[in-house]
Amino acid sequence: MNPQQTTTAPTTVAHPLTTPARTAWLRAFALSLRWEWGGARQWAAMMVVIQFMMGVGMAIMYGFFYPEITPTTALYITTGIPTLALIPMGFIMIPGGVGEQRTNGSFDFVWSLPIPRSAQISAMFALYTILSLPGTLLALLVATWRYDVSLEVSWLIVPAVLLAALMAVSVGAGMAFAIANPMITNLISNALVFVVLLFSPIVYPASNLPTWLLRTHEVLPFHHMAQVIRAGLTDGVVTGTTTSFLVLAAWATAGAAITGWVAHRRG
Repeated sequence: MNPQQTTTAPTTVAHPLTTPARTAWLRAFALSLRWEWGGARQWAAMMVVIQFMMGVGMAIMYGFFYPEITPTTALYITTGIPTLALIPMGFIMIPGGVGEQRTNGSFDFVWSLPIPRSAQISAMFALYTILSLPGTLLALLVATWRYDVSLEVSWLIVPAVLLAALMAVSVGAGMAFAIANPMITNLISNALVFVVLLFSPIVYPASNLPTWLLRTHEVLPFHHMAQVIRAGLTDGVVTGTTTSFLVLAAWATAGAAITGWVAHRRG
């Protein structure tokens, strides 16, 4: 007797990155980007002005703290200004914008739309990361002129600024999404700005801090933002930026994960 032969039909597994799926995702991303821009364009210019004023204001104010501005001090202040200019976007503007959406009811509407949550989140992150760049650049140019500092810009400045901006945006969004009460979010945002301006080694060396505070900033992202940006604007002032990039990437990932988790729960 011949053994019974069975024929198994090949199994076709749908790949999540097929061309139709990519096309649909990109279309959802483009539509979400248009929606986000429609809500942001009315205050985009004001946001650039606020970033510019905070960066330039801090550049001038910190100069009053020192009886004499040495070349090293001027370099630290100037190269720390971009970090200070990026802070308002992620930790003030986005929480405030999400809070306004919660108040007027558009927050629930946006996140109930039948499009991929990843496309909505990516569009929001992309738009606000791009919007944070003009004010940052203007503040850096004014600080460079104010202290007559010569910068040595390298290719590292591109990933440094983009990652720092993305980290601020994603963490600010994660905080705004996870905390339902806009008042609490606003209080946390103001407290963070206070901590950054007074106790973060952005415009001065981290070695100036007591040991316990220095160890704290090894975990927080603000010092690492300044480190990677300073490394892209100078030569030899900052070495070994791998740890700083990893810390910023971890914070950006955590912020994106929290934002995605909350968005999916609402879906």
